[in-house]
Amino acid sequence: MGWGMLGLLALASGVLLWRLRVAPALWSLVGAAMMLGAIGYSVQGRPGLPGVSAEGQRERRTIDPSLMDLRQAMFGRFNFEESYFIASDALLSSGAVAPAAQVMLGGVQKAPQSAALWTWLGMMLVEKDGGTLSPAAKLAFEQGMRLAPEHPGPAFFYGLAQARANDFARTRALWMRALALTPKDVSYREDIAVRLVLVDQLLALQARERAAGIAQPQRE
Repeated sequence: MGWGMLGLLALASGVLLWRLRVAPALWSLVGAAMMLGAIGYSVQGRPGLPGVSAEGQRERRTIDPSLMDLRQAMFGRFNFEESYFIASDALLSSGAVAPAAQVMLGGVQKAPQSAALWTWLGMMLVEKDGGTLSPAAKLAFEQGMRLAPEHPGPAFFYGLAQARANDFARTRALWMRALALTPKDVSYREDIAVRLVLVDQLLALQARERAAGIAQPQRE
């Protein structure tokens, strides 16, 4: 039964990769994963044991469609990078956060000059670390900005990662840079501008709260 299910899983994976138009370069990753699973099953598999539901063991992540649209508008569609984006999105939405980051790492190893892949690697590392902006994530974002210093995408998503880490001052600086790099006739310029206004309002609110705390008389 176990080997039969493994065969069906391999067939289903192949059909899914074909339907999603995933780049052939990723097929080898899936094949390697299946082979490792088969080896692990042959060594440690115990089909006689009662099954245990895996429900709840993975935290499913909801991917904001507006961010996916922004990524697509900034970095394009039907290109080499999109196949990696699709694969990482699918893994992330299923709760496989670490594999999603691993897919993007494979992408930058395949195309180390792609600012888009470095940028999304940074996003996946932030997801993997629970919203924490780790040194590895910072390195990925900064590499994306170095590779495409005139492109607004790396700066925008780096700013988004800073916002998730609650560093809104840094977010504002990065989004100001992204807005300055965005041509006036580009569709997503307004999206960046609206988010920048919201960050300004949040920073102003925090400043008022700090001022109120300082001005409040101390109790004896």
